[in-house]
Amino acid sequence: MAPSPSPAGPPLPVLGDRLELVVGPPAHGGHCVARASGLVVFVRHALPGERVVAEVTEVHRGYLRADAIRVLQASADRVVAPCPYAHPGGCGGCDLQHASAAAQREWKAAVVREQLARLAGISSDVEVRALPGGLLGWRSRVRYTVDAAGRAGLLKHRSHEVVPVERCLIAHPAIQALPVTSRTWPDESVSTVASSGGDVVIGPGTVHEHAVGREWNLPTDVFWQVHPAAPDTLASAVLELLAPGPGETAWDLYGGAGLFAAALASVGVRVTLVESAPAAVAAARANLADLPEVEVVGARVERAVRGLPRPVDLVVLDPPRAGAGASVVRAVVAAAPRAVAYVACDPAALARDAGTFREAGWRLAEVRAYDCFPMTHHVECVGLLVP
Repeated sequence: MAPSPSPAGPPLPVLGDRLELVVGPPAHGGHCVARASGLVVFVRHALPGERVVAEVTEVHRGYLRADAIRVLQASADRVVAPCPYAHPGGCGGCDLQHASAAAQREWKAAVVREQLARLAGISSDVEVRALPGGLLGWRSRVRYTVDAAGRAGLLKHRSHEVVPVERCLIAHPAIQALPVTSRTWPDESVSTVASSGGDVVIGPGTVHEHAVGREWNLPTDVFWQVHPAAPDTLASAVLELLAPGPGETAWDLYGGAGLFAAALASVGVRVTLVESAPAAVAAARANLADLPEVEVVGARVERAVRGLPRPVDLVVLDPPRAGAGASVVRAVVAAAPRAVAYVACDPAALARDAGTFREAGWRLAEVRAYDCFPMTHHVECVGLLVP
């Protein structure tokens, strides 16, 4: 006799369904983890421990994405978002405006710890340190997207849809005062900069920045940290962790305009800076021309690293969001420096590359994390790796 068919389970959620969820821990990407109908649900606009009603925004094989649209039981860390556009369906730029400052930093620390443990098998008690200036008005570079009607705004989360805004509250006050959102634009985007040197620019131009005791003259399209306190904070962390001595040699890989190279040269280290972006290479050569200790190499790190001068005592790795990758890490290990400072804007990339270092017999001796991007899920880390 054939077995009778198993009774059908509850129907799986579909787009637009509303689910009552108990929210779990934060995960990398600005959401918390919950479960429904045997599926993982990545929930935005919620906090760990809350009970919420969430609307399904994406359905994937094995998991869902959802926005918390009603809070049934709130966390003690929940606050009223100061920005009227920071809500489900609104601007996607800020993930954490509904969390207190301390809760935001703990959220980010939990994510860094989880990424290091899961991807690299490394246990860390890292905490996220606040930068001066508070949660609002810190962002010195803002790129607005222009919609079909010519209005400048910011994008929804995981979308190309533009949300017209009156002003962005995390933008520097000088950027908020610019006539960007009050007029129409013919281009697809509008870039704005308010530099530490007092320049305020819309579109292409040149600005002055102050960092590591130097003045920098930079095109607006060259990468520079968006938090005014970040350049000095990160450069100080690199120097403190590496403890460089006069006469030592260093590689500054993915060196950009030369922030870390300048910091190392200031204490008597001879530096070879490698950068692939032509504008950044030109900026580094122009801004570091008075430092004979620094050589600037315009090349991809992956191609250049095996031919750099040796022996080398120290290495600074400041790769893009994807990380340095296994081939670069192995080339650094093969050069046998005494220490590496790894500057990471993505904890997952840091964890993956730290795992490669670990496989090669190195260890992550210390990690410092900084809240360079308040109100968002992003966090900057500086790790010390030693043989």
